[in-house]
Amino acid sequence: MRVGTIRWQGRERAAVRAGDGYVPVAAMNREIGVNWPETLGELLESTVWEEMAAWYRDGGRAAVARLPAVPTGQARPAPLYRHPPKIWGIGLNYRAHAADLSENVPQGEPAGFLKPDTAIIGPGDAIEIPARSDRTTAEAELGIVIGRRCRNVPRGDWLSVVAGFTPIIDMTAEDILRRNPRYLTRAKSFDTFFSFGPELVTPDEVGDVAALEIATVLNGRVRAADTVAHMTYPPDFLVAYLSDGMTLLPGDVISTGTPGAAAVAQGDRVTCRITGFEPLTNPVQGPGRG
Repeated sequence: MRVGTIRWQGRERAAVRAGDGYVPVAAMNREIGVNWPETLGELLESTVWEEMAAWYRDGGRAAVARLPAVPTGQARPAPLYRHPPKIWGIGLNYRAHAADLSENVPQGEPAGFLKPDTAIIGPGDAIEIPARSDRTTAEAELGIVIGRRCRNVPRGDWLSVVAGFTPIIDMTAEDILRRNPRYLTRAKSFDTFFSFGPELVTPDEVGDVAALEIATVLNGRVRAADTVAHMTYPPDFLVAYLSDGMTLLPGDVISTGTPGAAAVAQGDRVTCRITGFEPLTNPVQGPGRG
């Protein structure tokens, strides 16, 4: 199942992908006779997500395909949801990216940080370079969305707590980070510094997660690309590690690190491209020189 959030009838509503369009959950409730929450955040928080995903696998796909859909060209995408309980970022998770920053790959445990939900934007929304930054970078990443409350998850069971995966564009005011490396949160948390969408894709639609290629694309040119298999700390490790003593909640997002960053400037367009996923693209505006 692939679920996006579109601006429909004056609201941001969850919608299931059906061919070349999206069927809003609100329309599914009316036409199919279900009563599911109409936003993706509420679907995850209410634990209805697992019920809905199972229904879709067991015949619901055909039922959705029979309903009128909003064509993709007319669907105005929005962020998947606005208020994740936690946004975890993982730093330096590919050796090539660590080399870009003249940093060593963290040994034993990953580098990590938290981001506020005020940084969230959606597909097509503008990334704004802070006026105080002369070097802001965009980083394509694979996002993991947690589907149920969990703690101390064994690595072998990690997919049982995952609602799905999504493209992410994470941003860093790199010059601000270099001035004060201990204050990573500030360099990562400016408004518009976290884009995710356009779809949340369930694990059964993804297949081999390790084979996914993530690419940072700037103005149509690939600036960096690598596969999940080359992560220092792969997704199963990250879910187990972050849940070790810390409760993960439905809707928590883990941004798993980038294969490489691209410095951006006014007028650029940056894309996160992941194998088998709809691409995520955002324009860039602001005074930074990139």
